[in-house]
Amino acid sequence: MEITEVRIFLKDSPDKKLKAYATVTFDNAFVVRNIKVIEGTSGLFIAMPSRKIKQPCPKCGFKNESRSKYCNQCGSQLPMISRPVGQDASNSAQSEHKDIAHPITQSFREYLQKRVLEAYEQESGKGSSHSSISGI
Repeated sequence: MEITEVRIFLKDSPDKKLKAYATVTFDNAFVVRNIKVIEGTSGLFIAMPSRKIKQPCPKCGFKNESRSKYCNQCGSQLPMISRPVGQDASNSAQSEHKDIAHPITQSFREYLQKRVLEAYEQESGKGSSHSSISGI
């Protein structure tokens, strides 16, 4: 599977960890949107698109966001979901989301990350040297 296009959408806030969103096209036939480019403690990395996990209300069945205390539909108190002891804040935040699409193999994850980060570096460098790239 080949990555045939990577589009980068830079975020304006320089002090935030989220630097950009990417849209990646595979084999000119399949698109994945909302891949995040994030500044971590050891450099840039990508995070795949995800959605928040919801839990049903035991009384009315309405699906509420994980960690909600009360049902948004009927107002009844929701049971607290227990977490394993020693689980840190980053893992608990991660367990509240589920990837929509993600690479299965480590080698494809590395290939995808390399291509997205290369496109990000190119796009973020356009602001200062836009005219010099046009001659390529």
